[in-house]
Amino acid sequence: MPHALDILVHFGDIIRSGKCGSSDKGGFYLYLEHITSPADIKGFTAEQRRALAQEMRDALLRRASIHGGHFGPDFGIIETIIALHTVFDSPTDKIVYDVSHQSYPHKMLTGRVGAYLNEQHYGDVSGYTNPEESPHDFFNIGHTSTAISLASGLSKARDLAGRRENVIALIGDGSMSGGEALEGLNVVGEMNTNFIIVFNDNGQSIAENHGGMYRKFKELRETGGTAEDNLFRAMGLAYRYVADGNDCEALIAAFSEVKDSKKPVVVHIHTKKGKGYKFAEEDPETWHYRSAFDIATGALKHPYTDPYQEATKDFLKEQAETNPNFVFLAAGTMGGIVLSPAERAALGSHYVDVGIAEEHAVAMASGLVRGGARPIFGTSSTFFQRVYDQMAQDVCINNNAAVFLSVGASMYYMNDVTHLGFFDIPLFANIPNLVFLAPASLDEYMAVLRWSVAQTRHPVMIRMPVMGYETSPYPVRTDYSALNTYQVVQEGAEVAILGAGNFAQLASAAADELEKEGIHATVVNPIFLSGLDTALLNRLKENHRLILTLEDGILDGGFGQKIAAYYGMDTQIRVRSYGLTKVFHDRYDAAELARAHHLTAAQIAADTLTAWKG
Repeated sequence: MPHALDILVHFGDIIRSGKCGSSDKGGFYLYLEHITSPADIKGFTAEQRRALAQEMRDALLRRASIHGGHFGPDFGIIETIIALHTVFDSPTDKIVYDVSHQSYPHKMLTGRVGAYLNEQHYGDVSGYTNPEESPHDFFNIGHTSTAISLASGLSKARDLAGRRENVIALIGDGSMSGGEALEGLNVVGEMNTNFIIVFNDNGQSIAENHGGMYRKFKELRETGGTAEDNLFRAMGLAYRYVADGNDCEALIAAFSEVKDSKKPVVVHIHTKKGKGYKFAEEDPETWHYRSAFDIATGALKHPYTDPYQEATKDFLKEQAETNPNFVFLAAGTMGGIVLSPAERAALGSHYVDVGIAEEHAVAMASGLVRGGARPIFGTSSTFFQRVYDQMAQDVCINNNAAVFLSVGASMYYMNDVTHLGFFDIPLFANIPNLVFLAPASLDEYMAVLRWSVAQTRHPVMIRMPVMGYETSPYPVRTDYSALNTYQVVQEGAEVAILGAGNFAQLASAAADELEKEGIHATVVNPIFLSGLDTALLNRLKENHRLILTLEDGILDGGFGQKIAAYYGMDTQIRVRSYGLTKVFHDRYDAAELARAHHLTAAQIAADTLTAWKG
């Protein structure tokens, strides 16, 4: 937090001006609430910039305490954003934000400040850059290591068109572990044109950094940028170091020097993640992202413990203690299950974090299997989208029995367009040799996890449930080696409902609704998304006229379409598939999206009755 003298000086400025922010904005804002574009700060003095930075932290703190969001990255980058918009002329000069976890201050200075001052408007902007919001944003970005590549395209297009604007890529040290970032550096190193990389080095990814390059980044910080081992110079880029990346005036001087440069250049800045808030500075991992919290104590207002994550952690600990060949792989996100520093330490050598490098993690898992180890690689479903080629080529062609734990594969998980996790079934259920499983309860999930690690015949991907049955309504198997064997939860006739994974409980609820109308439906838990139980499907034809499939994902190429294709031209049976349309749904209300796609028990029952009458 600022020194008391700084607070008094700023408060005195506000009082003297007679311009106090209204109470619904949660504080006094001499400068911030009047900024409509970066042009408004061009003539600011150093003292005004310092006051502006504090106002931005005050507003961000209040907003985060109520609304949640990415905390540490944004608090650490405020001075950088002010300096960038002071020196460069956005949107003519183009700034591309890697991951865009650090885009909140940028949005505050580019006409969207109301979404950070007024509580009723907190939801008006996304948590990432978004071209639909502002001409100052050039891409929807939510995945890491992309800014250099994207900006290199902007730079090349500018040169082809004969324009002269600056192109700036802002990338953090955590993102530098991703292969795409290094590929981008390699290309930019020989572009021989204006290209500015602002390398925001706070010594932290989401958790701690992992990889050999980070020792060298540390040496650069400790030597004031003079260490001989310099990745950027090795790639052919010019290099400049700023020791205090939270000193706005030093940043303005550095950016002014490289503006309109004719060669690619890196400005390496050393910042403090979470700067300005004691708890975030002391614990940058916990405060990378924070849901609503109490400002005075830092405590969460609505703490929540995920039973699936907790059970997984217990399983990993057990494996580490009993299986000398077990390895849990993570790619910078604590395995997708929020392993704490203490939990990671307890796993010891059985835990490997490869940094933000999902492609490497998948290929390494294949190598571990071939070497005799038993690996699990866990991460969020949205990040598994990055590894299709490695899954197909490195794992499945070689039929190496690695286990992949997909977290948050549901419409009821993250809802930003950059972080959707429900596109996975068409992607992975169709790769040969990969057994793709969607357990329907906690007991079944743990049984699947144990079987997957113990067996050595197949690579396996598991959808960690987001919902499903609270307790299994049927005996849970311990052996899943009889592939593509579905389980009948309830025997009935005429209508059969196949509810996959997260929607297993929805299938049972829809059957309960139909029971009220005199229809005793069969309920099936398919569990296997990568194959068909043809024996069961043929048996259903004997006394069923309508098959309903429910899946927590898009319909195109999904599970339901496999079922429908199997029955094909059979005139004795109809198939109706429930799921999501192939759309990049953005910041949606899950309950509303479910209703729009008839994904409620009452709607499914009503549709069935209508079809029955027809």
